[in-house]
Amino acid sequence: MKAILIDPRIGGISGDMLCAALADLTGSVKPLQAVAEAIAELPRCSSFGIALKRVENPCSAAFISITLEEDPAGSDDTISREMDDIMQGIGLSPPATAKAHAILGDLLQVRNRLHQQAVPGHTLGSVDTIFDIIGPLAMLNDAGLSGCPVYTTPPALGGGMIHTPGGEIGGPAPAALEICARHRIPVSESSLDMELTTPTGAALLANLASAVTSFPAMTPLRIGYGAGSNRNHTGANVLRVIEGELNDLTEERIVILETNLDDVDGETIGYTREKLFAAGAVDVFITHASGKKNRPVQILSVITTRDHYLPLVRMLMDETGTLGVRIREEPRLVADRSNDTIPVTVQGQRFTVRVKTSRSGNQVIAVKPEYEDMREIALKLGIPLRRVTREVYRQLPFIP
Repeated sequence: MKAILIDPRIGGISGDMLCAALADLTGSVKPLQAVAEAIAELPRCSSFGIALKRVENPCSAAFISITLEEDPAGSDDTISREMDDIMQGIGLSPPATAKAHAILGDLLQVRNRLHQQAVPGHTLGSVDTIFDIIGPLAMLNDAGLSGCPVYTTPPALGGGMIHTPGGEIGGPAPAALEICARHRIPVSESSLDMELTTPTGAALLANLASAVTSFPAMTPLRIGYGAGSNRNHTGANVLRVIEGELNDLTEERIVILETNLDDVDGETIGYTREKLFAAGAVDVFITHASGKKNRPVQILSVITTRDHYLPLVRMLMDETGTLGVRIREEPRLVADRSNDTIPVTVQGQRFTVRVKTSRSGNQVIAVKPEYEDMREIALKLGIPLRRVTREVYRQLPFIP
């Protein structure tokens, strides 16, 4: 399965940089030209043109320059309507259209939060914002990559002085930082004294990428480089985009929480375990060990995600009284999984059972019915669970 990795961890990301990197990756600029021509037809736009050239920044990269003449947008609704007209005109797919509006929505919400005293009618303004939003989606759509999983490395936000509607402020750009906070996107450190990730770039990452990771386990196929306009003697903002083939197994990031318990009774540990599962833990398990002074110790381990680990840490401390929780983030390779619901008949009665199917490549590794569904059937019919399990497995459809 093909996948896309966006790599802004050194040079940051903006809409035009992502457009340029995708043009470099695919070797085509036609989708961007189609977007530019559609923008030029907008009533408030006198002209809009793009030019793609190569620069050394510090490696050979594609760079997009934009020329435009426009009148201000009357309102935020104007931009939304213009986007709809353009996306319909170029035939953008419904999923990509929805992502475009989600990106615009992020920008508008953050603008309204950070600039509550903005004058009436103040909008995101220029039509090049529309180009920055729709351009990457059109490129992915045209290359047949819009359905591929997209990953990103943590973006570098940069520093220096940032121009905002309220004046100059030290970097990183407040809107870019706000979007990363809203979507819990971790960021990378950068010593470059310039803006690297723009608000539009952050919104694109937030709505295109399904996971923030290091380089996933993939075979690189094509690589594209897109240059930004900020340059200084210490470095430059260059975005790298990689198209690759995922291995049979998919890499994901998990967070593991651990704490040693040597003075907590079994009932409390069991109760805590149930609460952790109810709060969204992926798995909770107990390991028996020997601690200091040869005291028996229970090691309580929790597998969770980056989004959920902090509430679970607080729950561990509140319920067990532990003074510390070890936290580590690790990659793991997992089989592709899909979930279906199938009808089954047990003792003449109809039920539905959720079934999880795991695959590696084209091979089915396991097919497992949901325990809770089978348990409910057994309790309702008053028969042993193992009899229900045998009957459900017998009725599972053949899966190649």
